[in-house]
Amino acid sequence: MSESVRCSVGIDLGSTTTKAVILDSEGHIIGRGITNSRSNYDLAAAVAREEARISARFGLLRKEVERSAGRDVLDQLLKAFRLSQTLAQLARLHALIDDEIDRAVASALRRPAHDAVTLIVSRIEDEEQAWFDAPDERAGDRSDFFRDAAGSAYMRFAEEIGDPIGASFDLLAGLYDKCIIRVENEPLELGFRDHIGSALERIGSPAAVRDGIERAVSVTIDEVCTVGTGYGRARLPFPKEQIRSEILCHGLGAHAMFPATRTVLDIGGQDTKAIQVDAQGIVTSFQMNDRCAAGCGRYLGYIADEMNIGVHELGPLAEKSSRRIKINSTCTVFAGAELRERLSLGERREDILAGLHRAIILRAMSLLARSGGVEEQFTFTGGVARNPAAVRALRQLVRENYGERTLNISPDSIYTGALGAALFAHRDVTARAAAAPAEPGQQAGEAEVQR
Repeated sequence: MSESVRCSVGIDLGSTTTKAVILDSEGHIIGRGITNSRSNYDLAAAVAREEARISARFGLLRKEVERSAGRDVLDQLLKAFRLSQTLAQLARLHALIDDEIDRAVASALRRPAHDAVTLIVSRIEDEEQAWFDAPDERAGDRSDFFRDAAGSAYMRFAEEIGDPIGASFDLLAGLYDKCIIRVENEPLELGFRDHIGSALERIGSPAAVRDGIERAVSVTIDEVCTVGTGYGRARLPFPKEQIRSEILCHGLGAHAMFPATRTVLDIGGQDTKAIQVDAQGIVTSFQMNDRCAAGCGRYLGYIADEMNIGVHELGPLAEKSSRRIKINSTCTVFAGAELRERLSLGERREDILAGLHRAIILRAMSLLARSGGVEEQFTFTGGVARNPAAVRALRQLVRENYGERTLNISPDSIYTGALGAALFAHRDVTARAAAAPAEPGQQAGEAEVQR
């Protein structure tokens, strides 16, 4: 009989990304998953959960074989697995674009368009292989999301090779925009069993790893309770009692990561939340911008789209700024127009981005002030907490307004809301177990102990 692991699951369905966290019966994190939220929230929740299950499988595998095979082998196996997933998605993207060219592009342009796309995809595949071959310390930053990683590379190569071949950049970009949504919304086979075989072949794993994979696959991950939260939580197919507010989940999740936390700032895709919590992680006050997405991750996404780069590239670019430009507006609606205007005036995009990041954090500082200020300790969560330019601006503004504070940022800060939801699920399971009547044998045993 296969082993079973009883788990609690938290899903944070955000406006731009959806996250899932799996806890074991002791409340320890065994898996995390993340994906773009897409236009299909139900699919996003399913993909994030599957990614968390993949993470849990790799965790089980690590326990099985780390001593015999070593950490480096398992790290390479995970990279090979991610490469296999990416190549499958690239192949699907290529096929969809080819179909779109045959269906919608003028006959005179079809051959140049096919040739250009084939060359672009080949270049992206070469970059992905180079990322796999490079030592971890030299592999460079890489987005967790296929859309961002593939999109920035696709646009870069389209600018370089499109016109010489006879396919305009606008044509190639339009083809990508039409087809990437379908890649995201048509679930491919990206699970553990689907790609672990090709990953093993790529690294030539020793027998100990292969045996460990068989044992890891045989374990049943039994999800006994799931709690949902996030911007799209109303779309989750859960009973009402299995839904929690974002405020409560981010407060509890931040407290679990950093128990001394008293102030939490979460900058998500669609809103910003300033939260005060007590010593148990219970929310005592909060403020959030619920009128528009100005100054949130969605705004940064628009800026990245205007620049034809990935969102993950904005912060590093802003870090190269040589002077600060004051930005008066962070309105998402006018983001593209303002960016183009400033570029036309000769401003460097690095300086514009540095000003934009500071403007975003200034809006967040206003929310923090209204929620009760910045206490010791202060935790920054959400996807924007991964952005180095935003973190630098936050450190400076907190120091200017409140003096020195301990700023906590976890590498897994984007999962904070999902962690809080998983903890609520774990508490529900624990409470139900405590309230359940004991088995007859157990009752007799307890009576014997009392006597």
